[in-house]
Amino acid sequence: MNKLTVIKTKRLLLRQWKDSDLHYYASMNADEDVMHFFPRLQTEEESAAFIDVQLQRIDERGWGLFAVEVIESKEFIGFIGLNPTTFDSNFTPCTEIGWRLRKEFWNQGYASEGAKACLTYGFRDLDFKDIYSFTAKLNLPSERVMQKIGMEQIGEFSHPRVPEDSILKPHILYHLSQSKFNEMNINSAYNPNTKFSNLLQIQ
Repeated sequence: MNKLTVIKTKRLLLRQWKDSDLHYYASMNADEDVMHFFPRLQTEEESAAFIDVQLQRIDERGWGLFAVEVIESKEFIGFIGLNPTTFDSNFTPCTEIGWRLRKEFWNQGYASEGAKACLTYGFRDLDFKDIYSFTAKLNLPSERVMQKIGMEQIGEFSHPRVPEDSILKPHILYHLSQSKFNEMNINSAYNPNTKFSNLLQIQ
């Protein structure tokens, strides 16, 4: 897909990655608070490799884990987006929705705002039938985002890429289907001003 995808919400721009994002992204991946529910911190080299993968995926497919900036300040705050998940489990391969934000931008509704727009893009524009999300059982803040965007817990699993002796190995699994998403749009319990269909502009 050659067309560059940009997702714009009321406050956020979800876009392709830039060279200038690396400094901030690497810093957040080296922050113990941001990485509290991950097995370990990440090096700058690992952060750069992640960005390279997302650059390629977004260029080729038009979707991936997008860099996110606040429209008003143009500050990079992390990533939100869709990701192909292929590790061995009973629900894979699948499309996952995920997010990771710099801690300065927590508790402001950015994760749920951007994730709702990505759900709209995934179901409406990419015609995905199912989108999943998962996190360590201990990660209650991330689970609350899943609930806020309308996903439902469908199970638990042991993440195959987390060490056996880690307290982070048990994971919760959330899911949303395209048909359920469409019902939510028609009979939305959300404020009409923040319904999924009103959050998204594809440029």
